[in-house]
Amino acid sequence: MSESAIPGVQEMSVASAFAGMRSVTRTVFRAGCPDCRGRFELAAGALRLAIGASSKTTFYSFTCPDCGALVRKPAGERIVELLTGGGVRTLRLHSTL
Repeated sequence: MSESAIPGVQEMSVASAFAGMRSVTRTVFRAGCPDCRGRFELAAGALRLAIGASSKTTFYSFTCPDCGALVRKPAGERIVELLTGGGVRTLRLHSTL
């Protein structure tokens, strides 16, 4: 490692920074289908989050892996925080005035 321009701070390569990391834990979310009542875990890529101007227009959606139904559920502040923190793709809905 070489010295950086800042006294007392050493530069580090990406390879050395992640050398001890063996794997990355995949985030999964528990969900349920109101149609077939199936319970399952979904990866972040299987969910979509839409953030609207109000609580009525903020929701997440997914396709049930058991029955194939399109499921749409409301998302409050905590759900939005968990989904965005877990890497779920987010669409911001804008109102047209």
